[in-house]
Amino acid sequence: MSAYDAEVIVVGGGPAGAATAWMLARGGRHVLLLDRAAFPRPKPCAEYISPEACRILDDMGVMPTVERAGAARLTGMRVRAPDGSELLGEFGAARGLIGSRVLGVALRRERFDMLVLDVARSAGVRVRERMHVRDLVRDNADRVSGVRLADGGTLTARIVIGADGLRSVVARRLGLGRHARRPRRMAFVTHYANVAGVGLHGEMHVERDGYVGLARVDGDLVNVAVVVPAVHARDAAGYPAQFVDGWVRRRAQLAHRFAGATRVTPVATTGPFAWETTRAWAPGAALVGDAADFFDPFTGEGIYAALRGAELLTPYVHAVCAARSARDEVEALSAYDRCRRDAFRGKWRLEKLVGLAVGWPAFMNRAARGLARRRDLADTFVGVTGDVVPASEVLRPGYVLALAHAALR
Repeated sequence: MSAYDAEVIVVGGGPAGAATAWMLARGGRHVLLLDRAAFPRPKPCAEYISPEACRILDDMGVMPTVERAGAARLTGMRVRAPDGSELLGEFGAARGLIGSRVLGVALRRERFDMLVLDVARSAGVRVRERMHVRDLVRDNADRVSGVRLADGGTLTARIVIGADGLRSVVARRLGLGRHARRPRRMAFVTHYANVAGVGLHGEMHVERDGYVGLARVDGDLVNVAVVVPAVHARDAAGYPAQFVDGWVRRRAQLAHRFAGATRVTPVATTGPFAWETTRAWAPGAALVGDAADFFDPFTGEGIYAALRGAELLTPYVHAVCAARSARDEVEALSAYDRCRRDAFRGKWRLEKLVGLAVGWPAFMNRAARGLARRRDLADTFVGVTGDVVPASEVLRPGYVLALAHAALR
């Protein structure tokens, strides 16, 4: 321990970094967490926390605090296709559970991230804000041995965890990450007060030129996330607020609901998405959360993937810290990457299929009509988006054939 500034350096203080740091510190590791921001800080995000993500937060002891902070409850999702077809599903219905027993929540990231970070601090994690990591430090064997800060200083560790999101500095310095060519979408995220008709279901409205997600968060605020192809995002250059206001109010099914609404937070922009890595590790380093992969925000995987990724990574970091040889370390990190791929492979496939459907209006219309006719199929699909149902359930030939039959009726 004396040879390093910390056993583990975690780069990024969002849910992936804070949860990983908490889990490692609870296991006895000396963890230093670095983030370039000062908390609380806004973060463009749909702010949806799935039922299974809530389970992880409950295991961490933070879920009661999230609820006390005013998190809005979500029992399921409503999806509207370009032709007006709508499907409605409940998170727990496919498992025979009453909706009120299987809940997702939504809370502004300024509050949520602080709560998870505070839990990490309480476990003994050293948190240093306004620390901009610019590069990685390597030893004579080209193994990552620390980080280099923007002010020229260095910090060393047994292992560095990249939890620094899209455009991850750690992933890029390792040469592991890149943006895929398709689909290239940008998101414009803000909050409105007094939007009419937003209840206990999150909403996704798919149009020919993008989609918008609506979900109540704490208090009377509604998270509004407009996601459009990157080429259309050029129309918003310099005027993101006007772009979002205009985009929403041009939709007949939304215009009357926003007639008395007021935008109350600045519009934040993020993307392009479809970030992927060839693998989630290199000697002396590992990636977790959006730094490891992120395809598209439609299915709301970000916070769940961050928290579940932390659970998956933790035992392998312990193995690295206890490794007696470089070979043992490589075996541990390779095993983590296999474990991560096995855990998320089904969701990755589903995300890509949904992402393609969103950009193909005729297919989206057919699928929505089929799911509207078969509530059991819709509940299964929404259960997958809530991480209550395995993604394999909607990838089975039987499910696909049943959906195709319903869609073609």
